[in-house]
Amino acid sequence: MNKLYTQIIGSVILFLLVTLECFAQTKISGNITESGTKKPLVGVSVTVKGTVAGTITDTKGDFALTTATPVPLTLVVSSVGFQTREIAVQSQSALAIELAEQVMLGQEVVVSASRVEESVMKSPVSVEKMDTRAIQSSPAATFYDALLNLKGVDMSTQSLMFRSVNVRGFSANGNTRVVQLIDGMDNQAPGLNFSVGNIAGISELDVESVELLPGAASALYGPNAINGLLLMTSKNPFQYQGLSAYAKTGIMSASNRSTATTPFYDAGIRYAKAFGNRLAFKVSASYISADDWQATDTRDQSFANGFTLGTGNRQNNPGYDGLNVYGDASANLNAFQSTVAQLLPLPPAQIALISPDLARIIGGVNQLSAATKIPATQIINDVLLPNATVSRTGYTENQLVNYKVSSLKLNGALHYRINDNLEAILQANWGTGTTGYTGQDRYYIKGFSIGQYKAELRGSNFFVRAYTTQERSGDSFAIGLLGQGINEAWKPSLDANNLVGSWFPQYAFTYAGGALQTFSTALQQALATNPATAYQTALNAVNAVSGSLHTAARTTADQGRFLPGTPQFEQAMATVSGRPLPGTLPNLGAKFLDKTNLYHGEFMYNFSKLIDPKTVELLVGGNYRQYALNSGGTIFALDETNKEYKINEYGGYAQASKTVADVLKLTGSVRYDKNMNFKAQFSPRLSAVLTLAKVHNFRASFQRGFRIPTTQAQYIDLNTPTAHLIGGLPEFRQRYNFAFNPVYTLESVRAFGAALQGGAALPVAAQSLQQYQPKEWSPERVETYEIGYKGLISNKLFIDAYYYYNRFLNFEGAEVVVQGAQPATVANPVSLQQLLSGTTRTIYSFYVNAPVQVKNHGWAVSADYLLPGHFTIGGNVSFNDLANSGSLPSGFVTFFNTPKYRYNLSFGNRNIRNSGFGFNILFRHQDGFLWESSFANTEATLRQQTRIPAFGSLDAQVSKRIPGIKSVLKVGGTNVLGKLYTQAWGNPSVGGMYYVSLTFDELMNR
Repeated sequence: MNKLYTQIIGSVILFLLVTLECFAQTKISGNITESGTKKPLVGVSVTVKGTVAGTITDTKGDFALTTATPVPLTLVVSSVGFQTREIAVQSQSALAIELAEQVMLGQEVVVSASRVEESVMKSPVSVEKMDTRAIQSSPAATFYDALLNLKGVDMSTQSLMFRSVNVRGFSANGNTRVVQLIDGMDNQAPGLNFSVGNIAGISELDVESVELLPGAASALYGPNAINGLLLMTSKNPFQYQGLSAYAKTGIMSASNRSTATTPFYDAGIRYAKAFGNRLAFKVSASYISADDWQATDTRDQSFANGFTLGTGNRQNNPGYDGLNVYGDASANLNAFQSTVAQLLPLPPAQIALISPDLARIIGGVNQLSAATKIPATQIINDVLLPNATVSRTGYTENQLVNYKVSSLKLNGALHYRINDNLEAILQANWGTGTTGYTGQDRYYIKGFSIGQYKAELRGSNFFVRAYTTQERSGDSFAIGLLGQGINEAWKPSLDANNLVGSWFPQYAFTYAGGALQTFSTALQQALATNPATAYQTALNAVNAVSGSLHTAARTTADQGRFLPGTPQFEQAMATVSGRPLPGTLPNLGAKFLDKTNLYHGEFMYNFSKLIDPKTVELLVGGNYRQYALNSGGTIFALDETNKEYKINEYGGYAQASKTVADVLKLTGSVRYDKNMNFKAQFSPRLSAVLTLAKVHNFRASFQRGFRIPTTQAQYIDLNTPTAHLIGGLPEFRQRYNFAFNPVYTLESVRAFGAALQGGAALPVAAQSLQQYQPKEWSPERVETYEIGYKGLISNKLFIDAYYYYNRFLNFEGAEVVVQGAQPATVANPVSLQQLLSGTTRTIYSFYVNAPVQVKNHGWAVSADYLLPGHFTIGGNVSFNDLANSGSLPSGFVTFFNTPKYRYNLSFGNRNIRNSGFGFNILFRHQDGFLWESSFANTEATLRQQTRIPAFGSLDAQVSKRIPGIKSVLKVGGTNVLGKLYTQAWGNPSVGGMYYVSLTFDELMNR
């Protein structure tokens, strides 16, 4: 694939070098001014309609271009903040053109909805757009953060550098349901299958527009655009020339951070130049550095030993599992019952060779049993090693991560207009950074980089492009595995060849020794007063001091533990974070290795030059894609040749649209896609837009979307602190011997454990177990029905509303099963006990299809009103709900992860009375909601305790245009009231951010 991509680029370059032009020439010149002030406008785009030919105005408002298109022709004149005009040109005489400031709402042109330019008012589906004016006036610190202000958009903040965009439910920290495109390139990290925010995207200076298409978009954009599409378009160097730069600095403040208030720095530069009307280039760079938001939630999510999220802590719960505490692996004391029982018949001297303390315990049990006739195994099971979960002492996140984050983006492009109808583009986007990410574990993405390299031929009615995405994980590591690995490097959790040197046996035997002493003393006293209840009285005495026994056991087991800041800790941390994950016990590794590449070829052709669009507008397109997995065998499974897999897929689409009587636009499209591991998928879309009185637009649509399981969902093979993650393909069931070593659903294992704890006999409790029965795994599909309205009333009130209903077929969710270290069967009830301890079982997690349909629905309404003096007031509210959660099987995890209601309110003015001053105030609020994720403890998820509290946030900015230095000064802040909030389970708390910025643009008007 590398060779093919190189050949494509080479062919394009050769084509450019040998191309000669012999066309008749039409020369057009003119001057463009603002209609109100009559001042010249700089940087206005002037293009010949239906071609790629065009230029911009200079500092005097003058322009000149040469085209092969003969007169009469039409010029399209546009500039951000001004109304676009189409000028009919009948001769080659000089033109005088005036542009009026655009003050009306709803005048944007979008391309994402239909892959052709159309008014946002007449889009067949919901679409949101931010142009450069909206970005400049937003109080958000970056344009990407400003997406949160759009109607129906949720974001999960995992780091200052990494926010994930979510729409219409089923949110995730790394969202594989929303496709993010930059200049037509899928911006996902190929090994992760989601975009890492804008850490490897484009500089804010180079952004022309951002369009968000909520809902399914597979009919035109293919797999994975099942919940939405984010299309970012950079500035064309022909239309946006000159030098621009910005510098931004400020402070971040959050009371939960190690240092509450710290500075941040952000700067960028862009330069673009055109040579005549044929050759142009652009380069840009931006860099930001800061101390990150911190994840410091230490609540106990274990639900072990009768404790809850609000009552458990490290001091009172021996099985504590802190949310942002890592390395606290757990096991049950009863896992050692059989080990101790096997030692009962051995001579004390032989046991003493293993451990003198253990010999004393065994001797004491035998003596007590002989004296009281109480079976020795009963003493072991009830007193010494009861059903109690214990966990290792872990490390908090800020002890394992220094929270230094940064992002560097470098972008460049070379454009060559071969003729008026054909433009060639070579483009490179490269970004690197350090950030946090929450997946199955918390990750510190250190030195991560993504390079995207594209060659494209583009005409006014077609494009052909090829690109590759090269992901490099740098020195990234899994924080949870790091914590566990440091503990294992100090002392193994369980080493069968060195029980007394292992943490859990040390803990268990220390507890057992203390319990035996307490029990013996209490039993002797009780036998003297009331022999009939002596056993229970003595057992109660042990239970009464169990807290002290656990404390003593932990103190013994933790002796010599590596403490943060010590040389031993730092050495262990460097070793574990530098060793590829997951490693093998006790030599665990946490380093995340991934060098997965994506190769993509694509074309689109619009028949507008062959078929009159007034008759029917027809376009077709297709693509081929390959994922070349490469994790060094650490994340992805290896095939039979000991190599990682390559995944191939391809697809094609066609769309036809027809406008009837200028009031009704009908559109239909269909797409076919095939992935090598799954059956072919068809994705149709039908839509209609009815326009009344030119300003009222009613729309209705039906479409089907689908999502190919991610590369990790297909081929992952990774052991994490919470579960062994495996691919959902059938070969993994064979690889881990599900047929001969049965696996049981986690829900039934929990019921089995509860039955035992309630006193049920082992054979009776075993009836609760349910063996997992595999079924076919298919791509997730959704059928979406939507109605909507867009209207502009009295040129002052812009209303946009929609309602949608989704019906998911083959909905993808997670299945969690438990397998014993040895075959655990109902025929051998004793073997089933291993399912209850972390040291004798494996928990597998993989993706499956829901056995029932999943349905969700929602609506959103936005209203923007233009007040006198160009003040604007606006607001939007959205509602999303999982419609049939009550009919889903118990324990099935949907990952809906969306607040039922959220709303935004804004008030602002871009230029108060032409003074150059502007401001914007925005308030956001969202309901509390349940967040389901594989990062959470399984018990917490199944108990639906992983809730995100409701919160509100106030953002504000004030700006001043300074024409003398062609700059804009901006002072602002986000979450200015400083109340901490979090947007996903285990994610950092977000505080206040306050900044001042200065942006320079050589071609700035007014």
